[in-house]
Order: sequence, then structure tokens, then C-alpha cells
Amino acid sequence: MGNLLVIGAGGVSSAAVTKMAMNPDIFTKITLASRRKFKCDEIAENVKKRTGIVIDTAEVDAMDRIAVIDLIRESGAELLVNLALPYQDLALMDACLEAGVHYLDTANYEPEDEAKFEYHWQWAYQEKFEEAGLTAILGSGFDPGVTSVFATWLKKHKLDTIRQIDVLDCNGGDNGLPFATNFNPEINIREVTAEARHWENGDWVTTPAMSKKVEFDFEGVGKKNMYLMYHEELESLKTHFPEIERARFWMTFGDAYINHVTVLQNIGMTSIEPVMYNGAEIVPLQFLKAVLPDPSGLAALTKGKTNIGDIVTGTKDGVEKTYYIHNICDHEACYREVGSQAVSYTTGVPAMIGAAMVLKGIWRDPGVWNMEQLDPDAFMDMLNTQGLPWHVHELKGPVDF
Repeated sequence: MGNLLVIGAGGVSSAAVTKMAMNPDIFTKITLASRRKFKCDEIAENVKKRTGIVIDTAEVDAMDRIAVIDLIRESGAELLVNLALPYQDLALMDACLEAGVHYLDTANYEPEDEAKFEYHWQWAYQEKFEEAGLTAILGSGFDPGVTSVFATWLKKHKLDTIRQIDVLDCNGGDNGLPFATNFNPEINIREVTAEARHWENGDWVTTPAMSKKVEFDFEGVGKKNMYLMYHEELESLKTHFPEIERARFWMTFGDAYINHVTVLQNIGMTSIEPVMYNGAEIVPLQFLKAVLPDPSGLAALTKGKTNIGDIVTGTKDGVEKTYYIHNICDHEACYREVGSQAVSYTTGVPAMIGAAMVLKGIWRDPGVWNMEQLDPDAFMDMLNTQGLPWHVHELKGPVDF
């Protein structure tokens, strides 16, 4: 049905490409490329071992627009799936426009020299993609991604309006190491150390990073401390559901993780400002990334579960209702299936499903789209059949925390 090019060779890419290979009726040809071809080859070996499917691999610098265009044309791809770094989003979108192919990513653009991630850079491409007759899907991971689709599904099937939304991201996994991040350390630490923001009564409310903590009892995981953070889907949710009065994002962290990040921040190791060392210019956070464990190598060590979802309050026929919709994912089950831990799996599988929506022609309107703008039903159906079953139940009333 479809030929696609995947760029990026981390843990998310490994999970996504393996799941693509498990659906050969949808993904008829897969090319995997990154700056380090040997990483692509390692993923290709895993894919062949698990599925018998042979995928092509290539070396490319995602920031080299001409090289990416040449690879798109050489591979014959009709869709580019960007699983590289968010710094590279705009360069890859430019390449897609020039090569005439559709685009999909899992995280919004972030300047490399500024800890600031917003959608306006990518939203500015709306007219270009529309005029080219091409589709760009933004944020087809879990959060952003599935959590936004959850909200759209609730509004389509359970609610007339959405008044409040809380996105809850819990990772109850344990890899036994004193300190390691669940995904790219550079991106993870930049998110955690940024000021928290949430949308309330028509404006952004800013609070210091990690300053608001709430205990929540997560099904399948237990009681965990979750922290108020800023996350990119808040920007798109409040834009595309204008009736929303309050939108917040919460993520769980253990005390040991918080203590490590606090110390690293206090001594300057989370800074993105270059410093001179032995005559060379280095960025402390990039150096820290180099010495921390590679998240893609932690899958075999990780045990426990994730629980990610939305608590949404709105009205139906004038009556206020609150729903909790979520997925529970087991780290060890993910490793058995694709060789990845659940954090990579819960991002990689939605990337695969989003790509399937484009290749099937279900999501193919020209333009640039966030996930909550798209019809949710076929995507939600594939979540249930592709390893991320979801559960929804009505709560007695709004959750106040």
C-alpha cells in the first residue's frame, strides 16, 4: 500500500519500524536512514529477526536538505516519518515540500540554541503544504499524539464541549540504574528544567519548574508523585478546542530523579550555553547526554508499566460529565514483542499508526495538522489492535488537584 522513509535511529524509531514491518499490507517498502548508518543496520537486523521483513538502510544528515531530497527520490517514498531530533523538523519539512512527499513527526520544532518548543514555526507551513497538495501530521506520538486523539474521541462520542483537560503521564518502570532518562537525555532534561505553564481562563499561568507536586493513584502502577509541567500539546489543545477553560500536563518522577536533575542544574550541567574547555567549545547538556546511558539500550533492564491518558470534564446535553481515558503498557511485554521498552513503544506505535492513516488515505487533507484536528476513529481502532488498548470510564465528578 505504501512506501515510506523513516529518519532517525533511536529507541522510538526501532519500535516504530518493527511495528511497520509487522504490518506489511500497509507498509510495502521501508527505508530507514540516519547520520549513523550502523544504527539503522542494527535496527534492520532486529526487524528481520522478528518479522522476516528486509528493510533498506541509508546514511543521511537530516539537516542536509539536498541529501534528504535525493534520498526521498532514490527510495521512491511517498511519506517521510521524522523520528530524529525536533531541531530538524523544519529542514525535513522543507525537503518534503521540494520532493513532493507527505510528512509526519512526533515532536514539535525546538531551536537548538534555545530551550523553547512551540508550534508556530510549523503552523507557518500550513499554506505551503496546502498549495502543494501535501499532508503534514504533527506530533503523532503518545503525548503529544494519542492524548490529543483521546480528547477528540471524547468530544466526538461522549461530550459536546470540553471545559477542562489534564494529561497524566506516568512511567512506573524501573531500570535499576541510579540515573537515566527514558528518552533522549538532552530533550528530556530541557523539558524537565523548563518553567511550568498551563492554560487557565484565557491565559498562560507560569510557575517554577517542578514546583507543583500531586500524588495520584495510577491503575496498574500505584501511587506516584506527578509534577505540573509545560508540554507542547497544551498549545495545540487550547487552540483547537477554544472552549477549554483549563489545560494542564502532569508527569511522574521519582525522588531520586528529581534530586539528580536538581544537582545537575545547580552545577550548570543542564545549560545549553557553550563553554570553553581545553580550547574547545562544548555545550554542557550535550556533554551530559554523551555520558548518560543511552535510553535505547535500557529496554532489557526495564520492568514495570506506564499509564498515560486524559481526565476530561465537559458537558453533554447540558449536563457536566468527567471521563478518564488511558492506556496501560508493560515494559517487559514491549521488549518481548519488539525489543524496546514501553516509553519507546508508546511513541513508536502511534507514529506507525499515524503513518498508516496517511498511507491509507484516511488522513490526507492538504495542510499542516495536529492530531486533535483529525477524525479519531480509525486511529483509535488501530491502537486496540496494535498493542496500545485504551480504557475509558466516567468519573463521579471533576478531579481537583
